[in-house]
Amino acid sequence: MDEPGREKRKASRQRTLKGAKIVFKDGAFTYDCTVRNLSATGAQLQVAATDGIPNRFQLVFEDHSPTRICNVAWRSATRLGVAFDPLALTEARR
Repeated sequence: MDEPGREKRKASRQRTLKGAKIVFKDGAFTYDCTVRNLSATGAQLQVAATDGIPNRFQLVFEDHSPTRICNVAWRSATRLGVAFDPLALTEARR
């Protein structure tokens, strides 16, 4: 995986502090996270620890923005850089 500091983004990201949940295994597992920055193509997420988080998951926003399918581009101990799957936009869970 790429280094966290390397700039390979296709779209510029805006700083934000949105609450969200990382969801996988059909909702059996969830992790709270904070979206630190966001663009149309991806985001940077802050979590307590990245251990146990798979390389592909759903990102469910607390503000009911559309749920996104994410692929991990890089990870550190407490942050994930993710790319949104452009073909897998799903409706936000309520």
